Amino acid sequence: MEQIARTAAQIGTALRRRRRNLSMTQADVGTHTHLRQGTISRLENGEPKIQLQTLVDVLTALDLELVIRPRTKADTRMIEDIF
Repeated sequence: MEQIARTAAQIGTALRRRRRNLSMTQADVGTHTHLRQGTISRLENGEPKIQLQTLVDVLTALDLELVIRPRTKADTRMIEDIF
């Protein structure tokens, strides 16, 4: 299922949801990406200064991909309101 995320916090929420759906812990993701559990936590919490490569590595570990497209205007609800 596709999810729209426009902020770092929304990206983190989507990653956390996917990780939990896969029954993975943050440590499991860290093992697959060679990242510390704390880094995974910061990414899921939408904290700034996460490197793009870190995001790409976590997306890969969670079997996700990033799609870049023009912003839609029809639905202005926040991702948290949808789910």
